[in-house]
This record gives sequence, C-alpha cells and structure tokens, in this order.
Amino acid sequence: MKIMIITETFFPSTDGVVTRLTACIRWLHKDGHEVQIVAPDLGVYEFDGAEIKGVPAYAFFFYRSKKFALPNKIVKKYIKDFEPDVIHVVNPAVVGYSGVNYAKKLEIPFIASYHTNIPQYLTYYNLGIFNGPLWWYLRRMHNKAAINLCTSKTVQQELTERGFERMQIWKRGVDLEKFNPRHSNEEMRYLLSGGEKEKTLLLYVGRLAAEKEIEKIRDILVESEHFCLAIVGDGPHRDQLEKHFEGTDTVFTGFLHGEELASAFASSDVFVFPSTTETLGLVIMEAMASGLPVIAAESGPTIEQVTSGRNGLLYDKNDSASFTETLLKLEDANFRRKLADQAARDVSELGWSAAAEQIRDIYLQVAEAKKTVSSKTSETS
Repeated sequence: MKIMIITETFFPSTDGVVTRLTACIRWLHKDGHEVQIVAPDLGVYEFDGAEIKGVPAYAFFFYRSKKFALPNKIVKKYIKDFEPDVIHVVNPAVVGYSGVNYAKKLEIPFIASYHTNIPQYLTYYNLGIFNGPLWWYLRRMHNKAAINLCTSKTVQQELTERGFERMQIWKRGVDLEKFNPRHSNEEMRYLLSGGEKEKTLLLYVGRLAAEKEIEKIRDILVESEHFCLAIVGDGPHRDQLEKHFEGTDTVFTGFLHGEELASAFASSDVFVFPSTTETLGLVIMEAMASGLPVIAAESGPTIEQVTSGRNGLLYDKNDSASFTETLLKLEDANFRRKLADQAARDVSELGWSAAAEQIRDIYLQVAEAKKTVSSKTSETS
C-alpha cells in the first residue's frame, strides 16, 4: 500500500505528533508499505527511507520559534506524482488545507487526525476572539475525511459535541526500549540538578510556551529546599521563564534528543506536567516508562493516564496552592519509589506496535472502501 502523510509538523521538529508519526512509519515500513511525507520544508528530506517532500515554510508573528507551511499548489503535484492509495492529513489546518482539498479533488481516500487544541492555545496569545471561526474551520476540514482520529476519550467526546464526525481513538504508545529506568546516569543527574544531585530532581520536558503553564513549578522550589528542577526543551517563552526561575535551583538544558533525552528521564525523580491544554501528553507515558511518578494537573487526558496515588499524583488546576501541596507529598522517598515502580508497570505493555497496526488497518479499510465504490460505479456506467 502507498501511504501519503501530510502533516503540519515533522523532523527536525520534536513533539508528540512527530514521535507518534515516526514510530508508526517505521512499523509500516517493516510491514511492507511505502510511505511519503509532505511537511513544512525545514531542511530534512528523508526519514527511515521515506521521502519527505517539503512545502515552503514561514514563521508566524505570534509564534516565531516554529515555522508553518501555508496552503500550496505543490501539494497537488506531490499527490499526483506519488499516486497514493490513501492520504493521512495530520492536524489539518494550514498546509493540511491543501491536503484535504486536493485529496477530495483527486478522489484519493483520506483520513484526518486531531492532535493539537489550537483554539485553546489562542487564548494564551490574546487571540481568543478567533476561537469560534477556528472551530468552524477545523470541523469543516475534518468532516471531509472518511475517518477522524484523536488520542483520548476526553478529546473524542469534546469533538463529537462540537459536530466532528466519524471520530475514533488512535491508541497510545511509547518506545519501551528508549524510555526505560536502566538509562539512569549519574553524570546526567549531576548536569540536570546543577550539582545538587541529592535533592529530589523534578523534570519538565516539552515546548517552552505560555500555554504549558510552566511558571507554577517555581512555587515548590521556593516552598521547599528539598527540590530542584530541570527544564528540557525550548520555545518562544524561554526568556520569560529564565527570568521567572532566576534565583531558584533550576537548570535549562535546551532540547535533548535520543540517548540524552532517555537518560534525562531515567536520571530524574519526578515528572511535572502542569499543562491543561494537551490532547494526550505523550511525555507522560515516556516519563512513566522511564520509572518516574507523574505530577499533573487534573484534566481529562491526564486522568486517562495518571491514577492519583497509584502511578502519580493529580492536583486541582483551579487551586493555586494545590500544586505545591501535592508535590510536598513526594518528599517521602518510599512513597515516591512506590509510585515510580507502578508507573513503569502500568505502561510496560504499551509499545507502538498496537497503534501502528491500528492505523495500518484503518488505511486499508479506507482504501478498500474507495475501491469498492469505484468498482460499483464502473459496473453501473
């Protein structure tokens, strides 16, 4: 089967969407399928043997640290040249607009997947006035697809209530070889803790952006001298965050990749996840697989992964004191280790194979449905 993936983000960008796509592409290649990726042109043109077809990309005024590809006719050429059996449009919004419309015009069966709560993000950039029109636009894009995927039951329910059709949940997954407690490293712990490696090391991994609500982690560093913090990642909010955390035991590492990232997870003690805008939060599973208890804001997607008192702790996002009060419970090392051990066990069976096999089956279903319709049309003409 020839599969084209049209996505708003891909290598060298690193986020949960890219992680999910790359894991599934590797599996699809092993399963004997041919994949081509259409993505913003960021200078990378191949992944695991799959060609990446670039679309000119630009930085938007409100988010200059990330480039996006605008709708472009070159997407039509890529589709015609590749002649895919099925197209997967990931987060159809900007270049995805071209993917949806040219797939329809060229009568190529396609699915779409929803990974980013863009309307909610706009509120953090004082652009909330556009939420209504944006929801209308996203619904219109998705409802042209044969099947729509999302990554949590909470998001599925919200989108269904907003009029999104043919919704299914795309299974969770995590790289269990890469993210594993055995990758703990004393040198990495020394780096992340700023030399304070006897303290309880808190870890945040992700994009440094306003909607991630990273600022609230500072409260615990002021309240207790037993904690230190490592912030792994980069983004438009980094300068403000460095000023906000000035004078605390906080280390900013920038982006880490591959073995270094795996070691950062495994060498820490607690993963902190204050964001309430995620559709899943793949880093939660990466942290759990690495043997870390998770402290997260209580929201739909986090509740689906974190059971408070079992593999982590949830705090009340509407109570400003709840975050600090919850984290203070982890000064108890025995309690912390109990949560950590259970976290690793809870994701020990959630590799990427099931998610990749599921998407393969959906591609086949949509492609076969198109062939059946075409065959019946030919018979009656």
